[in-house]
Amino acid sequence: MATLAAYRDSCPLIKNVLLLDSEGKRVAVKYYSDDWPTNAAKLAFEKSVFTKTQKTNARNEADITLLDNNIIVYKFVQDLHFFVTGGDDENELILDAVLQGFSDAVSILLRNKVDKYEALQNLDVILLCLDEIVDGGMILETDANVIVGKVAPNSIDSGAPLSEQACHISGRMNIS
Repeated sequence: MATLAAYRDSCPLIKNVLLLDSEGKRVAVKYYSDDWPTNAAKLAFEKSVFTKTQKTNARNEADITLLDNNIIVYKFVQDLHFFVTGGDDENELILDAVLQGFSDAVSILLRNKVDKYEALQNLDVILLCLDEIVDGGMILETDANVIVGKVAPNSIDSGAPLSEQACHISGRMNIS
């Protein structure tokens, strides 16, 4: 049976997924590439991405830019900035599908209250969301409804925060 490494050359790879606030500060980030080996290099990359894109209007649809031989597809929702980075040889439409799946899943999980406060309150589900979308740089899922179904399969109270729902579910379980 072929190993995962054998498929890496033929599969599109994601280098990172960034969720920054309106000041360019981290909300949630995941790196899948060794292009930025230190935390300082990662922070410098995030700052350069934010600086390059902050004056654009990517509110209604995704936009694209090239920075340091990386294709970056991005979108702004309220005070959150979503970014997906791939190599300069990656397909922009695939990167856009990942971006759209991530931003739509976050929107569904936060019940359309997509802002920094809600994102920080539900950071655990946002990070789970990223884990369901990309693993080791390989794209697993881009459909927002499937992602949400895996991250929060049993919504008890549609008005309660997801973190409270998880506590409620674990509180009802009997472990024998």
